Amino acid sequence: MFPERFSNLPAYAFPRLRSLLDSHEPGGDVVHMTIGEPKHEFPQWVSQIIADNAAGFNRYPPNDGTPELQQAIASWIDRRFGAKVDAATQVMALNGTREGLYNAAMALCPETKNGQKPIVLTPNPFYQVYMIAAISVAAEPYFCPATAENGFMPDYSLLPEDVLKRVAVAYVCSPSNPQGAIASRAYLEKLISLAETYDFKIFADECYSEIYRDAKPDGALRVAQDMGADPERVLIFHSLSKRSNLPGLRSGFVAGGPESLKRIKQLRAYSGAPLPLPLQRASEKVWDDEAHVEENRRLYAEKFDVADQVFADLPGYQSPQAGFFLWLPVENGETAALKLWKETGVRVLPGAYLSKDVNGENPGKPYIRVALVAPKNDVTAALKTIRACLFA
Repeated sequence: MFPERFSNLPAYAFPRLRSLLDSHEPGGDVVHMTIGEPKHEFPQWVSQIIADNAAGFNRYPPNDGTPELQQAIASWIDRRFGAKVDAATQVMALNGTREGLYNAAMALCPETKNGQKPIVLTPNPFYQVYMIAAISVAAEPYFCPATAENGFMPDYSLLPEDVLKRVAVAYVCSPSNPQGAIASRAYLEKLISLAETYDFKIFADECYSEIYRDAKPDGALRVAQDMGADPERVLIFHSLSKRSNLPGLRSGFVAGGPESLKRIKQLRAYSGAPLPLPLQRASEKVWDDEAHVEENRRLYAEKFDVADQVFADLPGYQSPQAGFFLWLPVENGETAALKLWKETGVRVLPGAYLSKDVNGENPGKPYIRVALVAPKNDVTAALKTIRACLFA
């Protein structure tokens, strides 16, 4: 027997895409623009650090991260956001942020909220782990639209009071995936005030925070500290995958209140997969270096400038503030993705595969997500192909 709550899960985005496209021949050389897998170079010294510490593969790694890694993370949080955290009690290294975003719900979501089934709020569209984390803890995932009308940031304050009283956790993603919108300080203040009023935790997925164009995104933890909010109110999740082009390193962190981290660490002790020691040693140095991050940001900015030129007069096009995706408006994302594949070989993701139908509406349906992770020349050619095929 399988748990009933998992019986009607939609297929994950990429298997759905394969079902849509793979029975058809591509109309040209295949160009992958679906997955957010960075292709820029990572710092070459990372390989040497791993090699120098290879003997560490012969040891069980520290569960929470080496003291040096925890301190490197705490120092980075201070430098980047001006937020103060204790390295030993308020930071834990993650095997990628997806692990943390899932396990935080497992560790911190209560079985009931005000005597009822708890609710986990998620933007819609959303990173799929938010939904499955809610379902895994027998909570109700509650999908809130993140559309052009609200700046692609869900306004949880508009929810009915009977819903807000049941909220245990609210996920927020800034910069947002897939739209590339940044939560303003005012937005974060409003959300934190709402969480204080209705006593729920905020899980702030900030893994795209270092890929921005103009203004640096604010950090939810710093805003919460400035407001004097409950220290357990906000947890932030970061990764070296996007910041440093190291998705295969599977290295990230969660930081927040000491009691929250204590519970997450306890769960990790039983069920988690800590980062191998040589990878922790490399991560210590990567968090301490900003030169490669600045270069990475410059390369993405160049590609966004190209996108702005290619789609300058496209009705509904919004130039992303951050991240590395385009959220392109089309009539129907599935139809557009299939046409593009069959006629050109360019592979993109229908927006509906990142969204949930709510009351017969899917906010991702009239979009495709296009990842700008390839080199500039390849991206330029592919974007011109998309323009000619879909918007001629």
